[in-house]
Amino acid sequence: MKTIPNCPECGSDYTYEDGALFVCPECAYEWSQDSILEEKEDGKVYKDANGNILVDGDTVTVIKDLKIGGGSGVIKRGTKVKNIRLIDGDHDIDCKVPGFGPMQLKTSVVKKG
Repeated sequence: MKTIPNCPECGSDYTYEDGALFVCPECAYEWSQDSILEEKEDGKVYKDANGNILVDGDTVTVIKDLKIGGGSGVIKRGTKVKNIRLIDGDHDIDCKVPGFGPMQLKTSVVKKG
């Protein structure tokens, strides 16, 4: 019998398997067994708002309007940002946003693709 792991986010033991993913009914976190192995090998893993793993060079889409400090405008939802670079810090993504130039974004406001 296959052992189903506890949720890596909240530690719940009520997780279940749904296709290739494991799902936690308590916190709604979804993960694959491969993502657990990658976390152990590399250290820090960067994930988008949907839980997809991000790597340097990915293209991401902004999922909500972002007000820019200094009154220079708003990055609209749906803006595609190409060739991201992942960094340590409060803002995890270093990139060039079309129409705004270089800036840093949080992984929680983007989705892969």
